[in-house]
Amino acid sequence: MNQQATGNFIALKRREKNLTQEQLAERIGVSNKTISKWENGKCMPDYAVVEILCNELDISVSELLDGEENEKSIRVYDDKEILGMLKDIQELKQSKDSSTSFFLIIMGISLLALSFCIDGSSFREFISGFLLGISIVEMITGIYLLGRTMNHNKAIYKLKFFISRIFRR
Repeated sequence: MNQQATGNFIALKRREKNLTQEQLAERIGVSNKTISKWENGKCMPDYAVVEILCNELDISVSELLDGEENEKSIRVYDDKEILGMLKDIQELKQSKDSSTSFFLIIMGISLLALSFCIDGSSFREFISGFLLGISIVEMITGIYLLGRTMNHNKAIYKLKFFISRIFRR
């Protein structure tokens, strides 16, 4: 799957239908900037809009992913199966990203606790401050990534649940 080829194919099919990026975006419920990103090969359409996009452009999902018309192609999977696989891939990526976020938050909390345990000479205070800084950066990065990968309400709920479990021990 080549993002650039897919983007060029989307642009070609959109022009064949005499649609502007704004008109296509309005029909499928995304912004014209999103259409531009697809057409420039910067990203791929989300699985949730692939079927709508294909219907608007009168192409199959396999043609969209191949970036070309393939009338003679024999496919092992139909469009519904391909959409299901795309959804699974995006959910796995989201799961990986949220796991990374939680790991960063856990490491940040651990370093924060460690920074409070170090006391004494000026060198130890320097190390304590350094660990405190790193812990804050890790926790903020983890929360930022978590917010990007999940629904806002879900992220807040999971973060509250996770923190409550940590402090319950």
